[in-house]
Amino acid sequence: MAKTRVGIINVTGYAGVELARLLHQHPEVELVSVTGRSAAGQRLDVVFPHLVGLDLEISAELGSVELAFSAMPHKESSKEIMPLLERGLKVIDLSADFRLKDAQAYPSWYGFSHPSPGLLGQAVYGLPELNRSEIISAKLVANPGCYATAAILALASAAKEGLITSDIVIDSKSGVSGAGRTLGRRSHYAEANEDVTAYALEGHRHLPEIIQELKILGGALPSVTFVPHLVPMTRGILTTSYASLKEGKSSAEIKKLYQDFYKDEPFVKVVAESPHTKHTWGTNLCLIHPTIDARTGRLIVISCLDNLVKGAAGQAIQNMNLMLGLKETTGLTALAVYP
Repeated sequence: MAKTRVGIINVTGYAGVELARLLHQHPEVELVSVTGRSAAGQRLDVVFPHLVGLDLEISAELGSVELAFSAMPHKESSKEIMPLLERGLKVIDLSADFRLKDAQAYPSWYGFSHPSPGLLGQAVYGLPELNRSEIISAKLVANPGCYATAAILALASAAKEGLITSDIVIDSKSGVSGAGRTLGRRSHYAEANEDVTAYALEGHRHLPEIIQELKILGGALPSVTFVPHLVPMTRGILTTSYASLKEGKSSAEIKKLYQDFYKDEPFVKVVAESPHTKHTWGTNLCLIHPTIDARTGRLIVISCLDNLVKGAAGQAIQNMNLMLGLKETTGLTALAVYP
């Protein structure tokens, strides 16, 4: 049986090159085309020596493929995707251009008016643990943000069961790769090393998708305070989510609730101890540890993942597997890199 031909638009960013690494060893697809205007005409394994043996030339335009990943920046991605959809291709977008259902949210959160608001209703938010059936039949999947993935998975179980109030606090720490490869003072070694800082206190761009997907709370939209932090490591997100419970629960009861909710999910594991980001390095796992603060009765959920895998490229491949009718875990079963 012939392998599905896939391609990556903008392979030269961190998410794009991680896609190339993971797709190269995928048994059911063939990576046949990668683009990157700044490196067009060069071999992929020359630009990225860690991909030694991946013999592909970086092009300015996408070649003949059946499914495309767009790893373009926000605002630019939608321009690349619309012609691909017109050609009948299946597309997975790793930018935020199709994550939000409300077109009016884009000017305030992303600084541009959406060029194709009609497509927002067709795009499926690509969090398989909540939207698997819709992803299977989708033509366009909006891959979730890394922070949003960790936060939503941390709270989905309690929210769906109606156990928490709508007042939620989310505290997240991320490695510097989340800022992308574009040079910026904040991600320079001398600035980021031996330093931890909070940022986007006025509201982070992943906040509206967190609120949008936590609509499973029912009734009023959740009131979410979300504060991200930059920490001096390359990969990883550790999120601590806090919510008040509507009724008293023990830690054991909460843990059982989460275990039941995620029992059939291959990439979400409820763990007995608070997880470390290193436990997820290079994997498509999200590790979750729920507990109760006995003094306040407040739910506390720790979640962690690799922002470039479950937070980006790995989740995109998980979505691809569903869209192509493949086993969901195909190409994604590697264990974590340690130490």
